[in-house]
Amino acid sequence: MLTFFYTALVRRQCKSKGDGLKVNGYSRVSNATVLGNNIHFNGMIISGLGIVSIGDNFHSGKGCLMISQIHNYDKGSMIPYDDTYIYKNILIEDNVWLGDRVIILGGVTIGEGAIIQAGSVVVNDIPKYSIAGGHPAKVFSHRDIEHYKDLKFKKNFN
Repeated sequence: MLTFFYTALVRRQCKSKGDGLKVNGYSRVSNATVLGNNIHFNGMIISGLGIVSIGDNFHSGKGCLMISQIHNYDKGSMIPYDDTYIYKNILIEDNVWLGDRVIILGGVTIGEGAIIQAGSVVVNDIPKYSIAGGHPAKVFSHRDIEHYKDLKFKKNFN
């Protein structure tokens, strides 16, 4: 029952969505969020007015956060920051998996097939097929690319 409610909530909030959205835990997205097909949120907050674009076959763990705007601290009219914001887009390519409690900051691209370890903070781009983790997230391994491409060719998506 809650999955139905959470899914309906995200459907109403996002800018656009593909088929197969499933939201298993409380989630909130901005109206600048664009969702592909087969999206699975297990607890996601997407805040800010920067565009957040998530590709097909995305899965997130619990307690994930994407922030697409920052306070204007550098060119603002007050210290520590003024009342204006800087918007920074986030691009998540196809077949990306985020572990629990991952934070992604604006201006980041996560490449196709990447996996982000639980508890990581992503502040820089992550290349496709990479496995990254830490604070800040760093690439420490890669998927078996041939196996990945074989599964993709066979359309074996969860």
